[in-house]
Amino acid sequence: MVLDSLPWRRKTDAAPPDPFEPAPFLRLAFQAPVKLILYHAYHTITSLRSAPTPLKHPIRIVCISDTRGHIVDDVPDGDILIHAGDMTIGGSVPELQAQVDWLCSLPHKEIIVISGNHDTYLDPRTRPSLRDDQRAGAVDWKRVHYLQHRRLSLSIEVEPPSADGEETHLLGRETKSRRVRIYGAPQIPARGDMNVHAFQYLRGRDAWSETVPEDTDILVTHTPPKYHMDLSLPSGMGCEHLAAEVKRVKPTLHVFGHVHWGAGQEVVWWEGCHDAYEKGMRVQPRWFRGLLSPRLWWNAFRVVYRGLRELIWDKVWGGQGPNTIMVNAAQMHGSIGRLGSPIQVVDI
Repeated sequence: MVLDSLPWRRKTDAAPPDPFEPAPFLRLAFQAPVKLILYHAYHTITSLRSAPTPLKHPIRIVCISDTRGHIVDDVPDGDILIHAGDMTIGGSVPELQAQVDWLCSLPHKEIIVISGNHDTYLDPRTRPSLRDDQRAGAVDWKRVHYLQHRRLSLSIEVEPPSADGEETHLLGRETKSRRVRIYGAPQIPARGDMNVHAFQYLRGRDAWSETVPEDTDILVTHTPPKYHMDLSLPSGMGCEHLAAEVKRVKPTLHVFGHVHWGAGQEVVWWEGCHDAYEKGMRVQPRWFRGLLSPRLWWNAFRVVYRGLRELIWDKVWGGQGPNTIMVNAAQMHGSIGRLGSPIQVVDI
């Protein structure tokens, strides 16, 4: 008798969980209990802090990503519309052109677009994977600013917000021209076939250091930075080298997508609480799932201690340190294949 044919030998190898799907809370509590405490302590404390104060003449940024060939209904008005990649499913020229035509029909003053890993045609390395009819011709970008490792400086005419609800374009209201510097880059840690999915690099490789101009106001990438809106537990699907680059530059706004379940906004305060959070999340516990890791417990303590100090400084004395508003603008609701996440709007 062949042992492999016995019933008790069948289905012993379960498929590994998809890292782009959220892990159940109970599994996280069993696998990484200290990191779970650290993660929720950090996000609870930082959520209590005051929101960054926009300038007197704010610029309204409307953020979307991962539309995958769909047309988004009821896009809010704003000064700048940003699409952070994955405009299409297959990445063909007709798909891309359809998305560009839709974006150009929207009333926003400026439209910024980068590529995502599904936008195959835009990466010369993956373009040959398309059929001849899918890559015939070229994309007419019209008034869309397509950024591929490129910096753009825009001058935006803005008006102060109305205190009483009146229309802000009424005669006599003060207007001001504000210059905003935007940098866009599409590369992501590998996810899928490197010959089909665009702009990928091997996970762990540094594709970011010293690439973003220091005076960048708005950074647009397709991948999230590691440990921020990227399904951070148990391991995080963002890029650690991008996270270090964002910390170096400290843009006012960072827009991305790619990890659909991470959709939303958060403010990162570049202070001691955040430093302890990232150091703790990087710890790889070896024994008893981190319960006996002094480094992990120490950083969890520092998150609470430094976070409470910074919260008191904010609430009592009104102090606000350097910060970046991070926006995961993915429109796809998880992996269900249809839109569902809200459009993100930020005033800076």
